[in-house]
Amino acid sequence: MKFAIIAAGEGSRLAEEGISAPKPLIPLCGTAMIERLVRIFAANDAEEIVIIVNRLRPETESFVRRLADEYPEWNLRIEVETTPSSMHSFARIAPLLDGAPFCLTTVDTIFREEDFRRYIAAFRSALEAGLDGLMAVTDFIDDESPLYIGTDEALNIDGFYDTREPRFRFISGGIYALAPRALDTLRRCMAEGQSRMRNFQRGLIADGLKLKAHPFSKILDVDHAADIPKAEAFLRDC
Repeated sequence: MKFAIIAAGEGSRLAEEGISAPKPLIPLCGTAMIERLVRIFAANDAEEIVIIVNRLRPETESFVRRLADEYPEWNLRIEVETTPSSMHSFARIAPLLDGAPFCLTTVDTIFREEDFRRYIAAFRSALEAGLDGLMAVTDFIDDESPLYIGTDEALNIDGFYDTREPRFRFISGGIYALAPRALDTLRRCMAEGQSRMRNFQRGLIADGLKLKAHPFSKILDVDHAADIPKAEAFLRDC
């Protein structure tokens, strides 16, 4: 199983709020966000970890290459590109993910390691049961524009929605564990000019893929300077 990290954003909101470091290198409890993710992925038996970083922030590329040199057993694959959206970044690294199940997230997704371990174990079981994907979800809502998840009682996903309805229990956590056929949907979405990950998720349902939701206790994003101490407090409590 492969793992992938999208770390090619510009971090413009953080920069406007006085954070000069590239987002992937912002330390949380003493560890750069990107290193924390890589270590968690490696601990979950990643056969390869694919990372895309922004060409305009060479310090991030240098940091990841140092990690690759120091820990060759992690099998880091590094792509360097400036892209207009997360979905374009995903499309750029898709050829490196083809042919194997994979787990994808962005660099600023913060979660409990134990939640993630259970999630990956559940995904491996889900693949054996014939499912196409397991989507991380949470009932903790602290997002500027949450993506609501429609499910049945067994947590089978029936849709992704921009507005809340009473039946919705969860929002997307921004972590996607998917079978290789999901990349066909990505290619279709790109050909149609789509550029948002939420439309890719909707495309998975439209293409008939069988997805289930997997609840995490809590998932945070780091979009603003004020999110950094929140994330550190959360991790200290884990």
